[in-house]
Amino acid sequence: MSKRRRIAVFTGNRAEYGLQYPILRAIKARPDLELLLLVGGAHLDKNFGTTCDEIRKDGFNIDSEIEILPETDDLMGTARAIGKGIVNVSEALGHLKPDILVVYADRFEGFAATIAGTQMRIPTAHVEGGDITQGGALDDSVRHAMTKLAHLHFTTNQQATNRILWMGEEPWRVRTVGMPVLDLVAEGKYASPEELGKRYGVRVDQPVILFTQHSVTTEFDQASAQLAPSLRALEQLVKDGVQVLVTYSNNDAGGQKIVKEIQEFAAGCGDRVKLYASLGRFDYHGLLNLCGRVGRGACVGNSSSGIKETPVFGCPTVNIGSRQEGRLRSDNVIDADYDTQEILAACKKALWDESFRRQCQQCENPYGSGKAGQRIAEVLATIPLTPELIRKKMTLDGSPPPLNELIATNRSSGGEA
Repeated sequence: MSKRRRIAVFTGNRAEYGLQYPILRAIKARPDLELLLLVGGAHLDKNFGTTCDEIRKDGFNIDSEIEILPETDDLMGTARAIGKGIVNVSEALGHLKPDILVVYADRFEGFAATIAGTQMRIPTAHVEGGDITQGGALDDSVRHAMTKLAHLHFTTNQQATNRILWMGEEPWRVRTVGMPVLDLVAEGKYASPEELGKRYGVRVDQPVILFTQHSVTTEFDQASAQLAPSLRALEQLVKDGVQVLVTYSNNDAGGQKIVKEIQEFAAGCGDRVKLYASLGRFDYHGLLNLCGRVGRGACVGNSSSGIKETPVFGCPTVNIGSRQEGRLRSDNVIDADYDTQEILAACKKALWDESFRRQCQQCENPYGSGKAGQRIAEVLATIPLTPELIRKKMTLDGSPPPLNELIATNRSSGGEA
């Protein structure tokens, strides 16, 4: 029997793990692959729910716990965490000696893992590259940097694949597989309304809002001001009889400030507002299903899940502010600025506008329909581990773009045609 390939997967926070779960499951299920799980970042932070416990409950062994935590709630803290993360991930990889490393999306923790892996000449696969979010977060810069470092690319949609090819990556390195977390949705693996009622006291016959708002990292010092209109709108909705479930912000710069303020908000609203550090993938998707297909609700805030995971459930989304600007989306999204009345109007439309809710039920999901985890695991098991995998080549020869593209670029930057 041939030696099993050792596949190291890095995860650094709760949302990322939920998205990766089908990949981990598919790797673990193959007899020709051995899963090595590297867990770090907010997973190990009790202030964000210590979600490494959820990973173990899912039946995965954690092979290495890696400290990548910002010591301060600002951008310097993030930069220092990346530096420490590179050191700590490299030590773990040196011990585990994987054949391939898998990293996800655009988080600073994954960026640290990508730098460590690629500099150690470990073939590195990047999932969810090629997307864009132009709303002031550092996500785009980090994501595209991870793409240029990585050796294999698994994208969630054709637009993302096109961007990676236009970045000069060789076509054989890029696979359009869809969004892995939708594997679980297709299988119906999420909490039922009855389970949610028992765990959270959620009533199907009353409207529900699932709220998460993160800091915009380049504007982290404005986190409180950007959150305030949302909380005022939620306060009014609570008075109107809406049930509100709030989850913590992530641990980006400004995140701790948001957590403190939503704790104070929830404490002042009684049992109509329930606050959780993390809901977990199973319950979170169950709530999206409750808000969309079963009852009457909406996903509100600026989490990417409101864009990427809600369409398949027919769940309306109120997307607040700039954080998800430019991201590929379906017809279930209403955009609102940091303005109480605008947010309130958008929430009321999402909850009670029957025409819009029918539109949400019928919207197309641009992120695939399942089996992404299996597709990724198949490539990880069969891609030749040759020097060519490490030796990246730029496909762009340096020729200038067509004249009309140059003119358009010049005009958009304020130049003369």
